[in-house]
Amino acid sequence: MSSPKREYLFKVLVVGDLGVGKTSIIQRYVHNIYSHCYRATIGVDFALKILNWEKDNVVRLQLWDIAGQERFGHMTRLYYREAAGAFVVCDLGRAVTLQSVQCWKDDLDSKVMLKNGKPIPMILIGNKSDLFPHGTRIQNVEDLGRELEFTNCHMTSAKVTHWQTACSIC
Repeated sequence: MSSPKREYLFKVLVVGDLGVGKTSIIQRYVHNIYSHCYRATIGVDFALKILNWEKDNVVRLQLWDIAGQERFGHMTRLYYREAAGAFVVCDLGRAVTLQSVQCWKDDLDSKVMLKNGKPIPMILIGNKSDLFPHGTRIQNVEDLGRELEFTNCHMTSAKVTHWQTACSIC
């Protein structure tokens, strides 16, 4: 007789400025699709990724795609509630989005924490790495991730099918 599967549900926030590719990253990860034609997210959108973790565990990642203009909105505290982690996304092709990373991290730190009172784990994602495969922008994101004490940092491109890790901050 097999033991019953254990199921875990984790709410993961995906935040960043308008147009950095949050929806594209989520769609690539959850459905393995990419489109050039996304409309701006209004408010919040959701996606669910189900992972069979080992033989007896199922992990459900509830990805909350928070609109890029929401950082200063009054609804973010409600959106952030009970999150287990977050991805903060920036666009490697737009320096202004790197400048906003600290604001997004500060906003998350001030509005959501784990049950033990510690900050939620946050991963900094530098998107559109296909446009900047090696160079200063990627180094800037790595340095920023270390400086702001992100849990980890990754460079990726929702457009290409292979995902790459550019740095590991632990």
